[in-house]
This record gives sequence, C-alpha cells and structure tokens, in this order.
Amino acid sequence: MTPRTTDNGRPAIKALPEPPDLPPPLPEPAVEDLRLETVLAALSDPLRLRIVRKLLLESEQFDHTCGWFGLDRPKSSLTHHFKALREAGITRQRQYGLERRSHVRIADLNARFPGLLDLVADWTPPEG
Repeated sequence: MTPRTTDNGRPAIKALPEPPDLPPPLPEPAVEDLRLETVLAALSDPLRLRIVRKLLLESEQFDHTCGWFGLDRPKSSLTHHFKALREAGITRQRQYGLERRSHVRIADLNARFPGLLDLVADWTPPEG
C-alpha cells in the first residue's frame, strides 16, 4: 500500500476517529509523564520505528492486531516490541478478548513533542 501524501509531497499521517465503546487502555504513561529520551529510545529500534510508521501512514481501522503488520517474527518478540512502544507512551493498546490492538497516541505525542511524528512519517525504511 502506498501512503497518502500532503500537498508538499510529504507522507500524510492518518488519524482515524476513536470508535465508541472501546475497552479501557492497558497501563501507559500520562501525557505529562511522556519523556523525550524514553520515546526516542523506543523509536531507536528499527522494527519499532517501522511499526509506528505503518500505523501512522497505513492504518485501515482505528487500531490493529500485531498480525496486521505482516512481521515475520516470533510472537514473544512482537509482544516485547509492542509493550516497549506502549510503556514509552507512543502507542495505546487495548485488550479485545485474547488479542491486543494498538494505535499511535497522535494527539498526545503532538502536544508533547510537536513535529516528532512528522519525522517518523518522513523516515524511509531501508530495503529488506
């Protein structure tokens, strides 16, 4: 899927509306507790950076299971990466029965670190 672009050719972040009756989010830091060094440390891992970029640019619904990403990694590895993103405050996860779904905390991150998500969206992953 090719990401949408803005008028200046930059990738457009997709912020989908929150549906009603969502399960409560799993534990995460409050907006005022988000720390730049923690967010950057979580994003320093190329796989986590890819996950966030895909959520920003290609989301098809409000939140996604780890299977949507098409990542060829063991479930335990993916669980670790999604937990790291949630604990850093980058994503919000909710439990739906046996599965967890994630989305990026766009408004929270833009309020705390303006421009950060634009940089993530502009990043071009290496081939392979």
